[in-house]
Parts: sequence; structure tokens; C-alpha cells
Amino acid sequence: MGLEDQAEEREVLSSIFPDEITDVDESSYRISMLLDITPQAGDDTTPPTLLLNVKYPPTYPDIAPGLDISQPPNAPKHPHLDVHEDKARLLEALEPVIEENLGMAMIFTLYSSLKDSAEALITSRQNAEEAKHEAVKRQAEAEENRKFEGEKVTRESFLKWSDGFKREIEEAKVRRVLEVEAEEKKKRGRVEEKKLTGKQLWEQGLVGKVVEDEDEEDGVDAVGEGLKDVKVEG
Repeated sequence: MGLEDQAEEREVLSSIFPDEITDVDESSYRISMLLDITPQAGDDTTPPTLLLNVKYPPTYPDIAPGLDISQPPNAPKHPHLDVHEDKARLLEALEPVIEENLGMAMIFTLYSSLKDSAEALITSRQNAEEAKHEAVKRQAEAEENRKFEGEKVTRESFLKWSDGFKREIEEAKVRRVLEVEAEEKKKRGRVEEKKLTGKQLWEQGLVGKVVEDEDEEDGVDAVGEGLKDVKVEG
């Protein structure tokens, strides 16, 4: 156990990761890990790449390997994964896997476990962000809908509305009766104005005129009657 097992594992890893594994020295290497992330709607961020840095101690695999996590130089920052801040969390998640595999080649198992943990962490943050956006959206929709909703009807509010409605009906009836009475009064006033009393006729100076008109008519009639008796001789 020791160097021979390490060399054998290193050879197997080269066949699994021909383009991803890079030697650092005789006992150290790193494996590039492209995370498989489903992008969110409208998110064109490039999926992050991690580097699993491995260093064999002389008695590995009887003891744990030296592990570190980093990113390629100038790698773009991912909105849901910060290697500097998340490294300790991800390495801690590997500790149970190491304990279970002591005495056996474990780098491929650790690689797979790290990949799963990092992808799960990103997915959980994406889901949390989407849930937050949905909550904000639902709240905005609820507030918008409340603009079109009436006050919730209760027994008390219905009775209050009913009493008010009945009063409005009664008031409308009273107004209508008053309007009809006012209109009828106007009509009666116009008729009464046409039928003036003798006193009103006298006060308005209409009596003398009527008498004069009657006298003129009588005079014309008298002249006409007189002309009937006149004979014209030729």
C-alpha cells in the first residue's frame, strides 16, 4: 500500500479524465470539473468550472489525501457560487466520504461527490431565487387584483348597504312626487292666468277696451242696418 497504489490510481484517472487532469509534481495533480447546471430563464452565465487539487501523502490511501478547491485563472464569477466563500462548505461535505473510503482509492469518488455537492448548492440557490421572484410576483398580482375587488361582504355590511339602498329608494320616490306636484302647480298657474277675474281685467285696463270694442262692433252693425232702408234713385 502507498506509492504503488497511488501510481495505479493515477493511471486510472488519466484514462477517465484524459483532458481534465494535469500533473503538478510527482505526488500532486489537479482535475478540472465543469459543473452541469441548468440555466435560469434569461441567464446566459457560463457554467462554472472547479479545480480539484489533490496531493498524495506517503501513506495514502490509508490516510486522507490533501484536497483543495479552486477555479481556473480569470474564471468568470458565477452568481450562485463563490469558490472563496463556499470552499469550506464543499470540503466539509467530503469528510464522510473520506472516512467511508479509507484504505481504498477514493479520488474518483471524491470528485463525483464534490461535483454533486456543488451542483446541488447552485440549484438550491437558483430555486430560492426563483421562489423569491415568484413570491414578489404573486404579491404584486394580489395587490393589483385587490384594486378590482370590492369590500368583503359580511352580514353587517350587507344590512348596512340594504338600509342605505332602501333610504335612497324612498328619497327618490319623495323627490319624484315633489317634482310631479311642482309641475302640476305650474300648469294650474298657467290656466288661472288665462281666466282673469273682472277685477283683474279692470286693474289691467282691459275692461274699457272690451267695452269700446263692443261699441265699435255695435256702431258698425247700426250703420249697416240704417243703410238697408236707404233707397238710391237713379
